[in-house]
Amino acid sequence: MTAPFAPPIPLELDIARDPTAIAAQFARDGHVRIPSVLSGGAPQLYRYLETNRDWVQLANKAGGGAHEMPWIKWTDPADPARARLSPEIFAHACDAFQYSYAALRVPAAGEACADPVLCRIAAMVADPAVLAWLGAITGIARPRFVDGQVTAYGEGDFLTGHDDDVHGSGRRAAFVLGMTPQWRMEWGGLLMFHEQGRVEFSGLCPQFNTLDLFAVPKYHSVSLVSPAAPRRRYAITGWLAES
Repeated sequence: MTAPFAPPIPLELDIARDPTAIAAQFARDGHVRIPSVLSGGAPQLYRYLETNRDWVQLANKAGGGAHEMPWIKWTDPADPARARLSPEIFAHACDAFQYSYAALRVPAAGEACADPVLCRIAAMVADPAVLAWLGAITGIARPRFVDGQVTAYGEGDFLTGHDDDVHGSGRRAAFVLGMTPQWRMEWGGLLMFHEQGRVEFSGLCPQFNTLDLFAVPKYHSVSLVSPAAPRRRYAITGWLAES
């Protein structure tokens, strides 16, 4: 498959800002949102996300593993796959961990990558200066990037509650770089923080060029995207561990 952009996008995180106040909020709440975090490349990145056709639709299988399907096939009204799988996906969501969204995998350090934009994203989040800045905010002494993906939530997509504390992963914090412009809260796709068995929650509406950092473990979910949403909810997501 061919990526929609041949040259790399010049992505730059604005790490010149003082992390002191940001770190204080993270320590108090276990979460912080940083606006206008990309100082360069944000419009080009959004265009890449909108025009890319290599997306893979993912959903948890009831018996283990994951359904994986080309997004073009998933959204083709003439293809019966979505009508066949949707009942299983939603049934599994009733009493178990479930998700449905499209993704592009961000390569790990040293891994070969044919897509220059995904390569640039991987280089950005693994940059020592960026990691030092994120460590100053999260309190992770020697942070390292451990896993990541670019996600797109369209109509009917969601992520049920979980805390990201996967055994053996070493995750200490999660990040969500939001790339969704002009989004209305009632369209869904909200990043929601809540506890199991409680009715209280707090939620954040998707926004463009914002970085959400939150501690692991911290229970959260992404609410169902409404058919009214005129575009998809885009984000770069991943985790930090301590070296």
